[in-house]
Amino acid sequence: MNPRPRRIGVVTTSRADYSHLYWPLRELAARPDVELGLFTLGAHLSPAFGNTIREIERDGFPIQSRIECLLSSDTDTGMAKTIGLAILGLADAFTAWRPDILLLIADRYEMLAPASTALALRIPIAHIEGGEISQGAIDDAVRNALTKLSHIHFTSTETARRRVIAMGEEPWRVHHAGAPSLDHLRRSKLLDRSALEAKLGISLTPPTILAAWHPVTILADTNTEADAFFAALAAHQGQLIFVYPNSDAGSLALMERTRALAQTRPGTHLFVNLDPITYWSLLGQVDAMIGNSSSGIMEAASFALPVVNVGMRQQGRERARNTIDTPADAALILDALRRALSPDFRAALRGMENPYGNGTASQTIARILAETSLEGILIKQPTPLPY
Repeated sequence: MNPRPRRIGVVTTSRADYSHLYWPLRELAARPDVELGLFTLGAHLSPAFGNTIREIERDGFPIQSRIECLLSSDTDTGMAKTIGLAILGLADAFTAWRPDILLLIADRYEMLAPASTALALRIPIAHIEGGEISQGAIDDAVRNALTKLSHIHFTSTETARRRVIAMGEEPWRVHHAGAPSLDHLRRSKLLDRSALEAKLGISLTPPTILAAWHPVTILADTNTEADAFFAALAAHQGQLIFVYPNSDAGSLALMERTRALAQTRPGTHLFVNLDPITYWSLLGQVDAMIGNSSSGIMEAASFALPVVNVGMRQQGRERARNTIDTPADAALILDALRRALSPDFRAALRGMENPYGNGTASQTIARILAETSLEGILIKQPTPLPY
C-alpha cells in the first residue's frame, strides 16, 4: 500500500511573493509524492491591487482557499486588523484542508497570520528568505519572528544561513537554496525588447528608468522619505516606468501621489501590476532602476542593472556592486541617478555575480519539502549556552 502524498500548503498574499513562489510551486506540483494546495489572501483579492488572484488561476495551481482580509485602509491600524481577520479565515481553512507542512516566504506583515495559526494547529512551517536584514521596515522583525516559528529554513545567501543558525536554529534545518525569484532568469522565457514594448504599449527610449517605491513602515509617518524621492523624479529628464507599491500603511497615499506625477510629468507611465515575466523582462531592458524595493537589490543584480537605492528601507541588506545607496535627499538622489546612468558605471558591472543565487533554488526547496522526515520536527533542540 502506497503512502498518501505529502500535503504541502503554500500561502501567498501578493504579486511580490507569488513571483518568488512560482517555480517552487511548479516543482512541487510536478511531484507525484506531493499534494499541493494554495491559500490565497490579502492583496491578491483586492481590485485596488489588480486582482492578482486571476494570475494564479491562469497558471492552474490548486487554490484551497480564498481569504478576504485586506481592509480598504491606509493606516497601521488597518494593517493590524488585517492580521486578525486573516487568522480567523486561516483557522477554518487549515482545519478544512490541513497541510502536513506549510510553506511561507519572506517578511510581509500578513505572514504573521498563517504562522500563528499553524503554530496553534501544530502544523510544521517551512520558511524562505530568512536571515536577511531590512532595518527600515517592520518586515525585519516579521522575518525574524517567522524564522523562530519555522522548522525548516531556505536562505537566499550563505550569510543569511549563518545568521539563522546564530538565532538558535539547528544547522540541519537550515538550507542555503538561493532566492527562488532568480529561477525565472534560468527557466522562464523572457520577452525581447520589441515584444516587451508591444506588451507595455510604450517605446523604451533611453534613458528609461524603472521606479518602485514602498512605504517605510518602521517610521511613524511611512511616507516621510517620499517627498525627496518624488521631487527628484519630477526634476529628472527621461522616461519613467512606475509600478504600484505594496499594501502597507501609506500605500494609498503613494498611489495617489504617483498618479499625480504621471499626469504632470511627461514620459511617465504607471502600471498597477506587472506579471513576473514582464517585470523580469523589463529589468533586462531599462537603463536603471530607482526606489526602495528589495527587487532592486535581489533581482536587478542578475542583469547587472544599475540601481539607485533610496533611504532606509533596505538598510542592512546584502547587495552587489550594481547598487548605489543614497539618503532621501532630492539633490543626492539626482546625483546618484546620473552616476547610475553613466556609461562608465554600467561598463564596470560587466561580469558581476548576484549574491542571491544562480536560479536553482526551486529544485532544492521542493526536494527538501517533499523528502525531509517530519517525525518529531516540531521539537527543536535548545542552543547550548556558552560556559
